[in-house]
Amino acid sequence: MPDAGLIAIGAALAVGLAGIATAIAQKDIGSSAVGAIAENEKLFGKGLTMMVIPETIVIFGLVIAFMLVGKI
Repeated sequence: MPDAGLIAIGAALAVGLAGIATAIAQKDIGSSAVGAIAENEKLFGKGLTMMVIPETIVIFGLVIAFMLVGKI
């Protein structure tokens, strides 16, 4: 049986680092989207869509964490 402590650390890193990466991506995309919407209100849908895309990174991190915890 693998070491449960190391698996837990790996799961925490998967979710934590994915969350940090998503936050950095959304910061840049969000500021650009607000600027674009201020100039042209028709870009709201595109800006909203671009803000949702980085969230998949966190979902992938969460899936990896569940897979790791399942090995304990």
